[in-house]
Amino acid sequence: MSDSLPGPEPEPVEPEAAEAAAETYDPVGPAPLGVERAPTGDAEVDALLTRLADADHLATDGHIEVYEDVHRGLRDALTALDAHPGPPAPSPMGTPSASHQHSPSYNRS
Repeated sequence: MSDSLPGPEPEPVEPEAAEAAAETYDPVGPAPLGVERAPTGDAEVDALLTRLADADHLATDGHIEVYEDVHRGLRDALTALDAHPGPPAPSPMGTPSASHQHSPSYNRS
């Protein structure tokens, strides 16, 4: 008893035809994904994001080097933000800042 479904028998492939098909097969090479990159306003970050386009022209096994390089650069840019803090944060409401603190004056009349 056979478990196969009835239907047309597959046509036999000549060995020469199979070799010819294998020789003429031309796989499509890497192609850009066409992902738009909006500018961030930070020149260093924008340059790193532009670097991602380098992966568009590489085989898949070459992508990791580009991704790791960009990731390292973005991590360094974020770390730099911690090293150079901006202006001091405003004090919470109800708590006067140090420059506005003065001793209470009591009016004893």
